Amino acid sequence: MRKFQFFLIVFLVFSLTTETVAKEEKNNTEERMSLYKKMEAITQIDWTYFAAVDQYERSARRLNKNIPEEKGQIAIYFSPDEWTGPINPNQKDTNPLTISIFGGIGLDGNGDGIADRENDEDVLYTFANHLQKYGPHPDDIRMGLWDYYKRDLIVSIITGNAKIYKHFGTIDLDKNAFPVPLQANYNFKNTWGDRRGWGGLRIHEGTDIFTGYGVPVRATTYGIVETIGWNRYGGWRIGIRDLNNTYHYFAHLNGFEKNLEKGSVVKPGDTIGFVGSSGYGPKGTAGKFPPHLHYGMYRFNGQKEWGFDPYPSLKTWERQERNAKKKG
Repeated sequence: MRKFQFFLIVFLVFSLTTETVAKEEKNNTEERMSLYKKMEAITQIDWTYFAAVDQYERSARRLNKNIPEEKGQIAIYFSPDEWTGPINPNQKDTNPLTISIFGGIGLDGNGDGIADRENDEDVLYTFANHLQKYGPHPDDIRMGLWDYYKRDLIVSIITGNAKIYKHFGTIDLDKNAFPVPLQANYNFKNTWGDRRGWGGLRIHEGTDIFTGYGVPVRATTYGIVETIGWNRYGGWRIGIRDLNNTYHYFAHLNGFEKNLEKGSVVKPGDTIGFVGSSGYGPKGTAGKFPPHLHYGMYRFNGQKEWGFDPYPSLKTWERQERNAKKKG
């Protein structure tokens, strides 16, 4: 009896915690959306760009130990020197006038007379002010983003994020899917770090999911097609960038879904291609190994990109999808 009571208490605590976290996440999403829309009304710049920049910086912050976690809803980061001015003796200055005198960029975004580096509206308005100097059209915004970040990949990620948000009309996009249908006959194990010899000694940066020719390959996340076509290692392959700055790599395909191209927006579960055995040679090479999907994941923190083991994510998505089917 006591054992039953213990497990009941644990279950109730877990359920309440999960419900509380879900409510908090929903409130955060609604608050962010409200801030983006407000800035759109002020600047006439589409809200999706503010959401895209904010999400890019939020993801980069999670991977950059030199940048503290945001204290509010907006994750766009300005260093004290940027905000108050490089020669300002007071790095905590919140006076818009003296900040301007010392060459800082910090602005008052909510009309309270204070330019606070930790205030969501002030931070968002300061970034919006930078973009406004270039104009509201997509080409203008791309120019403004490049002038700020000085890196093509970052500009591509942010404009891709904006396209995804525009397509779905929301920022509440956090679901995932397993890359092959659960009813398919497949198997996989953790092959991260295994030796590979073709093309030179190297490690295996991914997980191989073995299944039959022609089995549909599905997008695992909300994202945008960043690369599609042939390379000598992966054969026919697709690369999808998600909203967390993670690049998802699908290789050794037999073909692509019709009308899929670079810049296409996808959602979890969308068919993007079909399992094959292509690769390890010039264009069209196939059959050098059994049919399987090579799935890789690569993180980008704003400075460098690196591969990491996708196996834990695959197991989680597989379990979540099985549980969802049981409930459904």
